[in-house]
Amino acid sequence: MLHASCFMKIGIDGSRAFLKQRTGIEEYSYQVIKNLTNYLKNVQVILYLRKNQTVDFDLPENWKIKIIRWPYLWTQIGLSLEMLFSPAEVLFVPAHTVPVIHPQNTIVTIHGLEYEFCPEAYSFLARLYMRWSIKNSCRWAETIIAVSSNTKIDLEKLYGVPIEKVKVIYEGYDRNFKFSILNFQSILNDKISKPYLLFIGRLEERKNIVGIIKAFEMLKEQYKFPHKLVLAGGFGYGADKIKKAIENSNFKSEIFLPGYITDEEKWKYLKNADVFLFPTFYEGFGIPILEAQSAGVPVVAGDNSSSKEIAESSSILVDPKSAKQIADTAHKLISDKAMRDDIIKKGYENVKKFSWEKCAEEIAKILKNGAE
Repeated sequence: MLHASCFMKIGIDGSRAFLKQRTGIEEYSYQVIKNLTNYLKNVQVILYLRKNQTVDFDLPENWKIKIIRWPYLWTQIGLSLEMLFSPAEVLFVPAHTVPVIHPQNTIVTIHGLEYEFCPEAYSFLARLYMRWSIKNSCRWAETIIAVSSNTKIDLEKLYGVPIEKVKVIYEGYDRNFKFSILNFQSILNDKISKPYLLFIGRLEERKNIVGIIKAFEMLKEQYKFPHKLVLAGGFGYGADKIKKAIENSNFKSEIFLPGYITDEEKWKYLKNADVFLFPTFYEGFGIPILEAQSAGVPVVAGDNSSSKEIAESSSILVDPKSAKQIADTAHKLISDKAMRDDIIKKGYENVKKFSWEKCAEEIAKILKNGAE
């Protein structure tokens, strides 16, 4: 006899998971949904998607796709109408925006309050919308998943969210990526040959790209490093400042912008980097730290927010406002083999604590409890 919960309906907002170019929150949504298929077996699951979105992995028979074709304000109008006319008993929103109309048992993941700590990195309208959206999502949700203890503390301090509503569930990283040693030069062509320093992420103010460029210039000037700098990712808020810093650099011919890169390209860049630079001003979690560590690359991370929680002593933490500290640390990691080997070893140990499987399993328990 099947458990009673098999007659209950769990709805999942998949609108951010199946975009063609995924960054942090989209990658989280994708990986969590993909791994939830292994844990939500005896319940009915409805995956809500936008028009023209498709799922690129197999879904169990108890999972169904519902396309919501509303063209604009998809969450607040389209998904709300779906919840009004065909409600789910439990709704899971992995990307922090709960619809106005929602079931009582709604679970939402909050990824961080970057816009509160780095307001200069966001437009006024973006800050206004995110503050409204996340405050209401926290108010409306029965359970809030925070991706780090730091985010949980921020929610309590800034928005007065009751601490008992918040469950910390760490993100994971793609540990199952099959890396091929072949065709390095298809990615690392003649222009971007080794050695190089690497950053991967959105090229925006919050990520401290200008600080990374300044640190790179110091390495070239003071230490005469032969390294190049690879800044991989699409441009975000503050792009003009970043482009100006590159254009005005004496070493602009050695700064490479491959743009948005695929997963395969990402891992090839990581495998060949000497140092991964991630001295950002604020992180809700910081998946790139784990990806670099799993690839055996030493990481220089910002000594703030969740970066120091996720990396702890397995990365070298620096003041992101000090380009000199970033440069000196990168220099030590390249020139001091014992230090470099120690950090790489600690990185390998650190990543063992994180996985998408574990993340999805913990979320599945919350969803199934709500469906009983």
